[in-house]
Amino acid sequence: MTFAVPLLLALPVGVGLVGVVLPAFGYLPALGGEAFSLAPLRQLLAVPGLAASVLLSLASGLLTTAISTLGVALFLAAFHGTAGDRLARRLLAPLLAVPHAAAAFGLAFLIAPSGLIFRLLAEPFGLTQPPDLLIIGDPLGLAMMAGLVAKEMPFLLLVAFAALPQADPVRRSRLAASLGYGRMAGFLLTVWPGVYRQIRLPVLAVAAYASGVVDVALILGPSLPAPLAVRLVAWMNDPDLSLRFMASAGALLQLAITGAVLLLWLIGERLAGRIRRRMAASGRRHARDGAWRIAAGVPVALAGGAVFFGLAWLFVWSIAGFWGFPAILPPSVGLATWSRTLEAAGGPLATTFLVAILSAGIGLVLVVILLEARRRQVRASAGRAVRLSPAIAGLIYLPLIVPQIAFVFGLQVAVLSLGLTPSIPLLAAVHLVFVAPYVALALADPWYAVDPRYEQVAASLGHGAMARLFRVRLPMATAAVLTALAIGFATSVSQYLPTLLIGAGRLPTITTEAVALASGGNRRVIGAYALLQTLLPFLAFTLSATLPRLLLRGRGGMRRA
Repeated sequence: MTFAVPLLLALPVGVGLVGVVLPAFGYLPALGGEAFSLAPLRQLLAVPGLAASVLLSLASGLLTTAISTLGVALFLAAFHGTAGDRLARRLLAPLLAVPHAAAAFGLAFLIAPSGLIFRLLAEPFGLTQPPDLLIIGDPLGLAMMAGLVAKEMPFLLLVAFAALPQADPVRRSRLAASLGYGRMAGFLLTVWPGVYRQIRLPVLAVAAYASGVVDVALILGPSLPAPLAVRLVAWMNDPDLSLRFMASAGALLQLAITGAVLLLWLIGERLAGRIRRRMAASGRRHARDGAWRIAAGVPVALAGGAVFFGLAWLFVWSIAGFWGFPAILPPSVGLATWSRTLEAAGGPLATTFLVAILSAGIGLVLVVILLEARRRQVRASAGRAVRLSPAIAGLIYLPLIVPQIAFVFGLQVAVLSLGLTPSIPLLAAVHLVFVAPYVALALADPWYAVDPRYEQVAASLGHGAMARLFRVRLPMATAAVLTALAIGFATSVSQYLPTLLIGAGRLPTITTEAVALASGGNRRVIGAYALLQTLLPFLAFTLSATLPRLLLRGRGGMRRA
C-alpha cells in the first residue's frame, strides 16, 4: 500500500511521456505514422524563431526562481521574528487562493500603458493618452516573469514560514549575534541553509512550472515568438493533424529545457554554497545592515501588493462604465457586466466546482491512506521519525517536476486511442495527478506531528486501528486536513493546460474561459471572469479556516493539542 498510491499517481506521467516519445519519432498509426522517423525533429528544428522560444522558456525558469528565492531569503533574514514577519504571514496567506491566471490579469491591468500606474503618473507628467510602450507581451518576456514572481514569491515565503521551526532560527540567530554578525548576515549564514533544504522541492517545482508555463504566458508573454510551451499548444490544437508529430518533438524539447533549468539550478546551488562558505570564512560581520533590512522588504511587498491591488483593479474594471484615460476612477459604475457574465459563466463554474471537489476529495483520501500506511510501516519497523521516503516522495511529486506540456499531450493521445470521450470523471482523474502532490505537501508534516500517545491511550481502551484513525487522529488534524483539501481544490481550479487538452473544448472551466478572453479587449468581462476564478478557491480557504472552529467548539483541550 505504501507504494501503490505513488505508483498510481505517477503512472499517468509515464503513459503521457510514452504517448509523446513515439509520435516525436514518427510513430502514431492513428495519423498514418507507421514507421519510426526523425522527420518530426527535423521539422521542429526548421521552425522560425525556435531558438528565441527556447531561450525565453529557459530564462523564465531560471530568473523567476532566482528572484523569488532570493526575495524570500532576504525578507526572512531581515524580518524573521518581527512585526513585519507576523504581518506578512497574515496578509500573504490569502494569496494561495489566487490562481496564476487571475494574478496575471491583475498585474496586466496595473502595468499596461492604460493601467493604474500610468493613470497615476498622467497628471504629474502631463500625459493625455497612454504612452506608446510595449509592456504586455514585451519580446524579452519581462512582464511574464514579473507575473510569475508576483505569484511564486508569496508561495515560497509561506512554505518557508512552515519550514522555519525545523531550522532552529532563534538559537542560531542568537549565536551569530553573539559573534558580532548583523541580523541579515547571521541569518543567511546559519539559518537559511537549513530552511532551503526544507523548501528545496517547492523551489524546483517553481522552476519547472515557470519554464513551461502556458496560461501566464498567454496573458503576459510575447507572441512573436512566444515561449515554447505556448507554441506547442497552438500546434497541438491546429486543424492540420500532421503538426501533432512536430508538437510531440517539441514536447520532448520542452522536457529537455526543464531538465536544463533544473540542472543549472542545482549547479547554482553549489556555487551559492561556496559563496556562503567564503563569506563565513572572510570574517566580515556586516553588522551595519539597517538600510539593507529596509530594502529587503521591497520585493515581497511589491509581489504581494501587485496581486492585491491587481485584484482590486480587476473589480473596479468589472463594474466600470465608459472609462477613458487618464481618469483614475471610472465616472460611472454598474452591474451590467456582472449580470451578463454570471449568466454565461454558469456552466463553466459548475464544471470547475465539480471537477475540483472530485479531484481534491479523492486526492485527500489517497494521501491520507498513503501517509497512514507509511506511518504504521515506520512505527512497526524501527520507531524512527516518520517521513516520506525519497522514493515515495519522488513518485508523488513527479508531476510537479515534469512540465505539463511534456506529458499531458501524450495523455491526450492515450485517451483518444482508448476511445474515451471528455467527461467530468475523466477530467477530475487528470486533475488528480496535479492535485495530490500539493495535498501531500500540505498534509504530510501536520499528519506526522500528531502526538502518537493519544492513539496509544485509545488503543489501551480497546479501540482498533480504524477507530483510532477516525476518532483520534483525523479529529486532531481537522484544520490541516481541511487546509490540504482547500489547497487541492485551488490547484484544480487553476489547471489550464490539462483542462484544455483532455477536455478538448467540450468541458470549459472558468479558467479556460478567462484565459481565452486574454486575446480580447473587453477589460470589464476579463475582470469579472478573473474574479470568478478567484472566488471558488477563496471560499474553499475561508471554509477551511472557519469549519475547525465550529467543529471543535467546546473542545478547547483538543485545540490546544
